[in-house]
Amino acid sequence: MDKATGGSDAEIGVSVIIAAHRAHDTIARAVRSLLTQRWTAWQAVIVSDDGTDYRQTLLSAGLDDPRIRFASTGRIGAGAPAARNAGLAAATLPLIAPLDADDLFRPERLSVLAPLAWARGAAFDNVAVTRDEDGAPLSTLFPPDDGIAAFDAAGFLATSVPMFPLVRRDLCPGWEEDVNFCDDVVFNVQILDRTGPVPLVKTPLYEYRQRAGSITFSTDSGDRAERCYRHVLARLASDGLRIDDPALRARFAKALEAKRARNAAYEAAFKAGRCANFQEFLALNGS
Repeated sequence: MDKATGGSDAEIGVSVIIAAHRAHDTIARAVRSLLTQRWTAWQAVIVSDDGTDYRQTLLSAGLDDPRIRFASTGRIGAGAPAARNAGLAAATLPLIAPLDADDLFRPERLSVLAPLAWARGAAFDNVAVTRDEDGAPLSTLFPPDDGIAAFDAAGFLATSVPMFPLVRRDLCPGWEEDVNFCDDVVFNVQILDRTGPVPLVKTPLYEYRQRAGSITFSTDSGDRAERCYRHVLARLASDGLRIDDPALRARFAKALEAKRARNAAYEAAFKAGRCANFQEFLALNGS
C-alpha cells in the first residue's frame, strides 16, 4: 500500500475530505489549516455540492498546492454524506479524515493522530468549540490534557459535540446518504463497531466553529434533529444500519432516545429564548 505523498517514508498518507456547500467564505481557512500541518503526507479532496468552482476560490485566496484535489457531487444540495462519499471515491491515500468546510485542524493534528489511526484502525481527539466571529474559545468536549485514553462506542454515545476521527480506509464505512443532520454520529458508531476501542487524544486538535447561520443555529434545527433520530431508529430496527454488534445497536437506540429527550428540552428552551443554539443549551445545562 502506498503510504505517503511527500514527507518522510514514516509518514502515512491522509486523505482529508471536505464537503463544500456555500463554503466560499470559509474554505480557504480550512485549507490553510492543512498547509500548516507538521505532517506533510496529506491530500485534500474538496467536493463541491453547490455547482461552483472551489479551485478558483482558493486561487483567489492565494492557495495553490498539488495536494489539493477537486471533485463534485454533480448536484446542488445533495447533502454532506453524498459529498463525503464522492470525496471518498476520489481519495487515494490509506487514511481518511473528514473536515467540515467551516472548521480547521490545529497544526499538530495529523502528526499526532495518523500513527495512532494506522496502528489501531482509527483515532479520535478532543474537540475545541470556538465562536467563529472572533475565534473566542467556548468549550472543549473533554477536559484537555496530554494523555491518551481508550475510547469505545459507549464513550462516544455519551458525547454531544461532533467528533471527526481519522480512520483507516479499509475500515471506513462511508456515509449513509439517507441520514442527514446526525450523519456524523452514525458514521462514528459504524467505525467503532468495526474497530472496538481506539485511542482518544485528550488534547483538542480539531477546532469546531460555531457560526451564525450554520445548521445548529437554524430555527428548524430541533425539528431536523428529531426527524433524523426517528429515521435512524427505524433503520436500526429494520436493517441494523450496517452495525454488526446487536448489543451496540441496542445501546445506540437507547442513546438516540436520550438524545430525543434532550432535543425536546432544547426546543423548549430555544423557543422560550433561553438559548441561541444547541451548544449554548448544553453549556447552560452543564452537559
